[in-house]
Amino acid sequence: MSILAIAATGAEAQQTNIEVIANNIANLNTTGFKRSRAEFSDLLYQQLRVPGVPNQTQDGTVPEGARLGVGTQVTAIRNLHKQGSLTQTGNDFDVAITGRGWFRIVGPNDEILYTRAGAFNKNEDGQIVTLDGFEVADGLVIPEGTIRVTINEAGQVYALVDNAGNQEQQEVGQITMATFANDVGLEPLGNNLFRETLSSGAPVEGVAGDAGFGTIKQNYLEASNVDPVKEITELISAQRAYEMNSKVIQAGDEILATISKGIR
Repeated sequence: MSILAIAATGAEAQQTNIEVIANNIANLNTTGFKRSRAEFSDLLYQQLRVPGVPNQTQDGTVPEGARLGVGTQVTAIRNLHKQGSLTQTGNDFDVAITGRGWFRIVGPNDEILYTRAGAFNKNEDGQIVTLDGFEVADGLVIPEGTIRVTINEAGQVYALVDNAGNQEQQEVGQITMATFANDVGLEPLGNNLFRETLSSGAPVEGVAGDAGFGTIKQNYLEASNVDPVKEITELISAQRAYEMNSKVIQAGDEILATISKGIR
């Protein structure tokens, strides 16, 4: 019976929806995390009666047809790149982007990846890196003897270096950024990293404060853009929808059992 198959597509779609919501809630405190949303569409229709065909008396046409839907499907899991709130940390290597833009990161095999999570640090060679050890793509190296790092809104990095009691400010370099025509098209890789795709378009590189680019704020991190109240509300709605599809499956099973008894 099609009733079981139709309800099964609904239950499966809502299960995926619940998994997406669960992932959002799990990343409530993940720096720079962008919440996702499942998108659905209806499946193909069975044509039971074609509109516009001649009626039984052949003196007119049928004004309406009869089409039976066969269920639903998940068509996309969309990342929503809304700006998260900024949280002050007091760490000189923490930076947040206000507005458009992505930090450029050197990933495995020297592939350029992108992130909004500006929780950076320096490694044993003085390179500015992510918390997973991936280098920021601008070749920034903090000199030995640095006692303070300053990063302005344009992304220029300066180090206050103590040389045998003499303090000198040195320019380290420039944090560059990238923007995309379609942020939603970026491929999430985990570890707060994204990869460009054909859907996202090629990156446009620039610096903070340029036209089309946001600015950089030192000592701050961008929080997750997950709204816990909204997620719980959507979770309840998805759970109810799943339960209703389960009820339909149960009803379909009971109908089949009744038919089976009648045949005997």
